[in-house]
Amino acid sequence: MNAALTKLVLRWYVIHTKPSAEGIARANLERQGYEIYLPRLVQSFLLRGQRRERIVPLFPRYLFLQLREGAQSLGPARSSVGVSGVVRFGCHYAIVPEETIRRLQARADPLTALHHLARPAPLVTGTPVRIVSGPFDGLEGIFQREDGAERVIVLLNLLGRDTPVHVPAGCVFEEDARRGGARGSVRMTHG
Repeated sequence: MNAALTKLVLRWYVIHTKPSAEGIARANLERQGYEIYLPRLVQSFLLRGQRRERIVPLFPRYLFLQLREGAQSLGPARSSVGVSGVVRFGCHYAIVPEETIRRLQARADPLTALHHLARPAPLVTGTPVRIVSGPFDGLEGIFQREDGAERVIVLLNLLGRDTPVHVPAGCVFEEDARRGGARGSVRMTHG
């Protein structure tokens, strides 16, 4: 028998899950013999003034399934509990290059396999900023100072005068003057 014919082709597919069902889909797909990669992220949040952490999917409602073509079919995966469908572009399934999966895995903490968001560099007083959510969404102002662990004070021009406004720190991004838009301050790091 020809060795080329017996060689299995491994391809990564993108699975779209039902809301908050990434773990259920993962467990059911693994039970059926599929290799699954569900990148997860450590996310910080405040609960009653206390900083807490939780583990959430890096890509909510998505996970990656490696298919051994010739030995497995996508049919059972499509109808698995927790799965909404397989991502397609037109009539073709979305295939993720192996290198992309390896890069994602390499960015995760080697001990926990979890991803972490790096804290942005602290803003300097006088830095132009843009607010990206909440009641002041889209407004530009000047960073004044931090106001506790989770809030900052931004000087906004409201009704013709500069007014200090307290906003959540996660809603404020340094303004990128070269592009005229907010520059993202969250970036991925290793462990």
